[in-house]
Amino acid sequence: MAHSLVPILQARLASTSPAAAQEGEITEEEKAKNTHLNIVGMVGSIDNDFCGTDMTIGTDSALHRIIEAVDAIASTAYSHQRCFILEVMGRHCGYLALVAALTSEADYVFIPENPPPENWQEKICSKLQQERSMGQRLNIILVAEGAIDQQGEAITAEGVKKVIVDQLGFDTRITVLGHVQRGGSPSAFDRLLGCRMGAEAVLALMEATSDTEPCVISLDGNQAVRVPLMACVLKTQAVARAMQDRNWEQAVQMRGRSFARNLETYKMLTRLRPPSLWKERRDLYGVLGDMPNLFNSLEAPKKSFDSEWLCAAHVSILHAKCTITSADWSLPHPPSFSPRQQNTIWDRDELLGGFNLGVMHIGAPACGMNAAVRSFVRNSIYRGDTVYGIHDGVDGLVEGNIQEMTWSEVTGWVGQGGAFLGTKRTLPDKYLDQIAARFREYKIHSILIVGGFEAYHALLQLYEARGKYPEFCIPMVVIPATISNNVPGSDFSLGCDTSLNEIVEICDRIRQSAQGTKRRVFVVETMGGYCGYLATLAGLAGGADAAYIYEESFGIQELQLDVYHMAAKMAEGVQRGLVLRNENANENYTTDFIFRLYSEEGKGIFSCRKNVLGHMQQGGSPSVFDRNMGTKMAAKAVNWMTEEMLKYRRQDGSVFCDEASTAVLLGLQKRVYQFQPVAELKRQTDWDRRIPLNEWWLKLRPLLRILAKHDAAYHEEGINVKEVEEALD
Repeated sequence: MAHSLVPILQARLASTSPAAAQEGEITEEEKAKNTHLNIVGMVGSIDNDFCGTDMTIGTDSALHRIIEAVDAIASTAYSHQRCFILEVMGRHCGYLALVAALTSEADYVFIPENPPPENWQEKICSKLQQERSMGQRLNIILVAEGAIDQQGEAITAEGVKKVIVDQLGFDTRITVLGHVQRGGSPSAFDRLLGCRMGAEAVLALMEATSDTEPCVISLDGNQAVRVPLMACVLKTQAVARAMQDRNWEQAVQMRGRSFARNLETYKMLTRLRPPSLWKERRDLYGVLGDMPNLFNSLEAPKKSFDSEWLCAAHVSILHAKCTITSADWSLPHPPSFSPRQQNTIWDRDELLGGFNLGVMHIGAPACGMNAAVRSFVRNSIYRGDTVYGIHDGVDGLVEGNIQEMTWSEVTGWVGQGGAFLGTKRTLPDKYLDQIAARFREYKIHSILIVGGFEAYHALLQLYEARGKYPEFCIPMVVIPATISNNVPGSDFSLGCDTSLNEIVEICDRIRQSAQGTKRRVFVVETMGGYCGYLATLAGLAGGADAAYIYEESFGIQELQLDVYHMAAKMAEGVQRGLVLRNENANENYTTDFIFRLYSEEGKGIFSCRKNVLGHMQQGGSPSVFDRNMGTKMAAKAVNWMTEEMLKYRRQDGSVFCDEASTAVLLGLQKRVYQFQPVAELKRQTDWDRRIPLNEWWLKLRPLLRILAKHDAAYHEEGINVKEVEEALD
């Protein structure tokens, strides 16, 4: 491993420097300047098996290869009614297999950190048999190459196939992806990660002193951090020891909270159906005979326990872990109640049942919306709640285009682009009476809106109308989903990663189209409204020479300098150039104007072509990043909504809350996911341009110009972390 080179290199420098000075190869002054060796590392591994970072360079690209293979295989598996077993890399770490399974709805996954139960052969066959009996025509099973059972024995794709064929007789095929996962064009995420980490490593080396310990440039959320190299190595080795000792739970936890929650979320979302409440109802009903004792144990104020009181009261028995609502108590008929169940996803008890949750889209479609809805629906139903899907945004809500969603209804949604619920840009301000009536009709206790800037604006309008409409005094959450990434309060929106990959791939193809043409410049227009996120990051990931955006003003002088700079690069041997422009960068310096300027000023030096990408940027299959982010954000939203509904539930079962903290936007900012009140975000918004006042990615603009050989100054973004912290997901 790379860490083993640290003492060797340091010792080599200590012995070489004096000898070189003695032989006159270097001066005494040079010897004094080079008495120590500073080391900064960056981790490149598709396995993502290094503790101390959320993602290693190469992991996202490998996941792209796996998901592309799974999506392609799913088509042939469906047509032939087959079971496919895919072996993916991961000799000592199951990250690739786990995330691929989570984002492809695989039926079963085998990873080294979490071996299957002793009777896994029976369980997998039982699940596959049930799925076939329910009409499912294909089955996907992922096996990490290092997968093992509870005894530490290897589980191979061949072994899994033998079990399925022998016990079920299913037509089963094996695909070993092998080194396909290491090849191909790097994803936009990996390109950006490499650029950011590389620049941060240079700054870390320049700032290092003789007392600076070796560090690793890591990614924590969306924040570059510097963590001690040896601490990361020791923790990585500790994971291996935990697996050797068969301490599986510890191994999973030491991989980080993100890994552990990915595992638990996968287990819950891939159930064939929600857990049955009959057993819990029966068990709890059997306890009701001792109701007086349970009632007397309450910490709440005591009331007399008689039938008259029970007929009128709503009793919440927290210590009995249930909620009993009795409008007509007449034994032996069981009362209506909602028992608690141990929630393995969040590692604590949660009250199940009794709540009606709504989910809808507002704004333009974006990849990842369907993954978020699937996760929201199944997380809510798992807790015992009812979920209403609101079709076609505000228009559908007003018209009553609302339906209760089921567990099986969202099967297969995670890998689909667009928005199956339908979405429109209509805002609610003109329909508040009708919306309040619908909330009242369906007894909505909480609502989730997945969408872009319009979704954020809509939630703000509902919040500001709370004084007139008590129906809006419920917990409300927005998950940002827009390719423009122009919603304040979050570094990323669902869909922006997929769009970036589409743009980068198209730019690669455009450049390749001029392979036999010398000295050609391409001017490409991207979407994004007034937000230059797509143009800037696509430019950085695609190696653009310039990217023009609204947030960074430019004039004819800057354009002329860029043309001269392009001509100088062509004279040095560069054959192709790439210039990106955000669609609303400048109302006068249009894409056509820039194309004509480069064409005219570059005559005799280079030729120029123009491309407007248009709605191609909104299409395609969701990237792994968007699928995973949508799944996790929706799960977090359900958890928050449940806590708020329990907190503000009244005696009659309704929910009422008018605090600003109950109308929020869920977003990732630097190292943490935060629920931020939309009332506060209102002050951080440029409403005329529909962009945040502060945009984190603007600090990457100098890096784009430096890599394009312009003069610019890049400032560090990394922070020092003395201890190896778990990645906050």
